[in-house]
This record gives sequence, C-alpha cells and structure tokens, in this order.
Amino acid sequence: MLKVGLTGGIGAGKSEVSRLLASYGAVLVDADLIAREVVAPGTPGLARVVAEFGPEVLLPDGGLDRPKLGSIVFADPARLAALNAIVHPLVRDRSAELERRAGPGDVLVNDVPLLAENGLAKVFDLVVVVDAAEGTRLDRLVRLRGMPEKEARARMAAQSSREDRLAIADLVIDNDGPLEALEPQVREVWAELRRRAQRS
Repeated sequence: MLKVGLTGGIGAGKSEVSRLLASYGAVLVDADLIAREVVAPGTPGLARVVAEFGPEVLLPDGGLDRPKLGSIVFADPARLAALNAIVHPLVRDRSAELERRAGPGDVLVNDVPLLAENGLAKVFDLVVVVDAAEGTRLDRLVRLRGMPEKEARARMAAQSSREDRLAIADLVIDNDGPLEALEPQVREVWAELRRRAQRS
C-alpha cells in the first residue's frame, strides 16, 4: 500500500483533485469530510465544541453553524488552536480506522488540508501538493464560493504559506489554469502513484 498525503491551500482545487483520484481508483480518506462527521449532531465532538465556544455556534436544528464558528476562529489564532485541539485527534482516530480497510496494493490518498501546518509530511510515503497562486485562490473563494474578501484573506492567512507547502511536496499539481488543464496532470500523477504502489 502506498500512503499519499494530498494537500493544498484553500481555493487551490484540492477537492477536485481528490475527486478525480478517487474516480481512478484511489482509496480516499478525506479529512474535511471526517472533520464534519466527528462534530455531527449527537457526537461527543460537537458537545466539546459547544462547551468550548458556547451554544451560539449551533444552528436551530442542532447542527454546527460553520460560518459562525469560522468567523470566531479564523480571526483569533488562540481560538483556532482550541478548536484544532478538539477536532484533530478525533479526525486522526477516524482516519486510522478507515486506513485499516485499504488493501496491500492500494493507493491510499489522505486528503489533509492542514498537512503542512501540522507537520504531517513524514507520516506519508509521499506528498502531493495542489498549487495555485494566491490571486487565483482569492478569486475562486470570492467569485465561486461567494466568500467575503476579508474572510477569504483571513482563511488563507491562517494556513501555511505557499512556499512551506511546496517545500514538503514530492509531486506538484499546478492548478493555476482552467479546469480542463487539471485532469491530464492528475491522470499523470495517478499513473506515477500506481507505479510506486506496485513497487512498494
């Protein structure tokens, strides 16, 4: 089994890359999806978030108000650290559980937004970074996701720098261009991952 860490700054297009890799046959462990799962209504994770941040981070239906929580934590590094201390161990445990289901010849892709920030590069056989310029990422967040520019910039600033991510990359997917330029690159990376998995 080849253990791959996939990362990229917010707005770089990492989710699209992970979707493509999964469609080619990768076993995908998506930290974002798991992070939602571990704070779903009725979970101990959500109870701990509410205990830390107060009931104002809940929606009327009892779910987590992500925009509200985001506005709190992305403006205050100490509050972000408090949230991460709750969520990251839960995500790590659930990810490990999913990883155990992968077979010996599989390519296991861990989609980890904060891979660089949390010093996780050594955990993987190799790291794939989806890269795009800051201006491109900002434009996507504001234009495509409808995020206010100030919030988009705060979220980008809360992550590692582009240089720090590239420094840990074994393979880089350049997603600065249009979507149609992305798929051929991802196919090429997938072929390389399959080659390496067969050798491991």
